[in-house]
Amino acid sequence: MNLPLCFENAYRGRTVLVTGHTGFKGSWLALWLAGLGARVVGFALPPPTRPSHWELLAPSGVASVVGDVRDPAALAAAFAAHRPEVVFHLAAQPLVRRSYREPAETYTTNVTGTVNVFEAVRACPTVRAVVCVTSDKVYENREAAAGYTEAAPLGGADPYSNSKACAELVARCYRQAYFAPGTGGPLLATARAGNVIGGGDWAEDRLIPDAVRAASVGRALQVRNPHAIRPWQHVLEPLTGYLLLGAKLLAGDAAAADAWNFGPDDDGNVEVKEVVTCAGEAWPAVRYEVIGNPTGPHETKVLKLDSAKARAGLGWLPVWPWRDAVRHTVAWYRTYYETGGVASAADLGRYLADAEAAGCGWVGE
Repeated sequence: MNLPLCFENAYRGRTVLVTGHTGFKGSWLALWLAGLGARVVGFALPPPTRPSHWELLAPSGVASVVGDVRDPAALAAAFAAHRPEVVFHLAAQPLVRRSYREPAETYTTNVTGTVNVFEAVRACPTVRAVVCVTSDKVYENREAAAGYTEAAPLGGADPYSNSKACAELVARCYRQAYFAPGTGGPLLATARAGNVIGGGDWAEDRLIPDAVRAASVGRALQVRNPHAIRPWQHVLEPLTGYLLLGAKLLAGDAAAADAWNFGPDDDGNVEVKEVVTCAGEAWPAVRYEVIGNPTGPHETKVLKLDSAKARAGLGWLPVWPWRDAVRHTVAWYRTYYETGGVASAADLGRYLADAEAAGCGWVGE
């Protein structure tokens, strides 16, 4: 896959290690990095779902290492063997409802696993840039109508959200104690992204994956909270932010070594029922019914991010409005379920063409 010049060619010829590459976001990131000419090394457990986006892609030029971020020796061996210059840390237990069932696993993966990655970075002199991916749910949520800025208090009312807030605190500590700008070591940034959608996600308890699974067998999606508001965006939007961050860190930009939000415009903060309705317009087999949830775990009703800092400091801009993101996503699944085709590379090409047409400075000759 030949891609246009992106991110000032920052990744071409560099060794980039991606933790969690067998997951949804990680597999898309590995695909994109390989297309940018990077030598990509993935470190992750086997794919968490069947089907698996990673296995469907099977991108060439990616070295896949099976390992657990809770295993510091395995991480150290991977870093020593491949000597990366850039690290994108995405490996996580990413599901809120699962975190209620398995809190200890969630904390050890998301907090201790992050410490282990940073320790592997400390021991590897080739690393120059680290992007640690957390979540929009790291904030102390007050159901506020205004978006949270990066300076808002951290919190988390469930084990997943709280563990990601803890990972942010770990990153802040390492940035100050070990990776301080001007000391000659790697620069570290964290990235907090809103709800992401896109082809190839088959995780449990996620709206679009649940909707298309139901559609594929002729059932209606059962919706617990149709009026819940979330920041919806295609997976390629935050990945653009991660790649912009990595390029800035590689260039030695100390201002980039900070926390960053990547969320949609205000009109991308949409009720669940609107998203499912739009999905049904793209694939009529997608339909839903509302069910009661009196004994379910706590779920946030309103969650918005303020991404003004990323716009001003990184030149990051959303490319696809939320309706386009939903349509592209549902079309991906419809193609897969009806023909077995995988449209990820084609979607990436469309996204880059639309980004260039929109004047995004990070893409184009």
